[in-house]
Amino acid sequence: MSDSAADDFINIWADSNPVDNEFHRNWSTLASAKFASPHLQAVNALRKIYPDHSIVGTFHNLLKFPAVLSSPLPNAPQIGNVIFIPQGRENGQTKGALVDQIEFGAFAVAWDKYDFIVYVASYPSGFGSITMFFILHEGPQGPARSLILKSGLWAESLHDEIWVYNQGWWQKDHQLWVDIQSADWKDVILKDEFKKALHKDVYGFFKSEPIYKELAIPWKRGLIMHGPPVRASLATEKTISIKVIMKTCDEQGFAPLYVKSFQNYAGEEAAMAQVFDKARQLSPCVIVLEDLDALINDRNRSFFLNQLDGLQGNDGLLVIGTTNHFERLDPGLSTRPSRFDRKYLFDDPDLEERKLYVRYWQDKLKINKGIEFPDALVDEVAEQTEQFSFAYLKEAFVSTLVTLAGWEGDDKPTFSRAVKDQIKILRKQLDKVPSASQGSESNSQSDSEKRDFRSLFDTLSDRSLFSVFPPSPLNSNMPVPMEGDVGGGRQRDFRALLDRLQSMPMSPPGQGQSEADAGRDRDFRVLLDRLNDTPEMMAHLEARVADARRRFAELNVPGHGPSAYFATLSAAQLD
Repeated sequence: MSDSAADDFINIWADSNPVDNEFHRNWSTLASAKFASPHLQAVNALRKIYPDHSIVGTFHNLLKFPAVLSSPLPNAPQIGNVIFIPQGRENGQTKGALVDQIEFGAFAVAWDKYDFIVYVASYPSGFGSITMFFILHEGPQGPARSLILKSGLWAESLHDEIWVYNQGWWQKDHQLWVDIQSADWKDVILKDEFKKALHKDVYGFFKSEPIYKELAIPWKRGLIMHGPPVRASLATEKTISIKVIMKTCDEQGFAPLYVKSFQNYAGEEAAMAQVFDKARQLSPCVIVLEDLDALINDRNRSFFLNQLDGLQGNDGLLVIGTTNHFERLDPGLSTRPSRFDRKYLFDDPDLEERKLYVRYWQDKLKINKGIEFPDALVDEVAEQTEQFSFAYLKEAFVSTLVTLAGWEGDDKPTFSRAVKDQIKILRKQLDKVPSASQGSESNSQSDSEKRDFRSLFDTLSDRSLFSVFPPSPLNSNMPVPMEGDVGGGRQRDFRALLDRLQSMPMSPPGQGQSEADAGRDRDFRVLLDRLNDTPEMMAHLEARVADARRRFAELNVPGHGPSAYFATLSAAQLD
């Protein structure tokens, strides 16, 4: 094709009005060459084309503002990409939508009583791209600036959404908002006094600003909601409580901010600064820190505590941290006042709470005429599910209903039989053995406590303990076993522990004993007092002591006095 023919083709395709095409040609020329300031070049080019218009540039996509009316200019080329966005499956079919991603375009925009011309242009920057919006108005800049302000306020507001911080930036999550709408306090099966205390700490905080101001104390509060690790893939009462708090605070105008991680390309400290800056901007609000023990580590703890203490002011911030491993939290978080003032333990339910939960399911299943759920079954299920978590209790009922719904044949079991069968299956998965006397849970020692004590005494023979209890002057001359001498190492470590205990005088502070030593004395006394109350564990300890005596005799190291120490220990604590 000749050049003249090509020109004729272009002229036929293009509109006879050259104004809009001139900017397109300028922009195409600029975008195809090296340039340092495309924004400056674009403004200069537009001023030549529209000398009577004011020009305001912005990164804000005002075309998404519902209050504006926009349509492409007929004489300006529209360049962009069409993107397919997959959506959830419905009725077995995949659904989706097409979205236009504009690289270059020009639009006629109407807002309020003003008309504008808006040019959109994208250009590469760093590892991504930047999209600029140039607002032209035949008159001063005021109307264009007002349009940016109004559309910016709308974009920053929540519209059935929740602010979520994850992977380094804030985003508004509509699906999370949908998920929490079904949460209700009636679905949280906890004792009334527990729920009332939680209600008071959450909702009472937002009502108490005048009291905080009158007392001249910072209007901020922190809560930790913790409990044992979940053993089933179902929501726990802790999770449901968080959902209800987020839902109700949102309804009352206190924006919930949900933090999933502090991962950020600029580092965790930058992420923490972004989180607390956003919270201060939206105050009063509630910040939910999911899995606090995983979010805070040795590298970022100091910076996090500085943000939490609020050198920049944290008025109106209610910070709620959740964790399944409270013991892993640094004391600066778990015990320091004015940071996390209240701790709520969502433990495995006791007999009373299990009865409440089973009655909750009894009420839910009343409308099902094919299920018989008498009051007697409530008591049976509650008694048979000792040491079940709420998640496991829910799993028992859900699995029962699924089993009954899919049952084929005439030998369909009753609801009572089916739920008891599911309880037996879940009991095996728990790896827990119920106590011998059901119904006396508050008076009996839990299996976990017994295992903890056994683990403690087993650890006394562990070589790693030698690093915790270094050799005292009494055993500093003991031979160090060669590598692989496990038996000798255990004997030495156990002896080092006892020598360390023996070297701590049982005297009050101020009589040759430091406060730290006194604290250790109290710790050991408390431990031994607890052992005295546990005959089974005392028998276990006595067996360990007898074994230790035998080992010390085999060592045949004179002058170390183990017999004297054991005589004292037995007379004072083991009677």
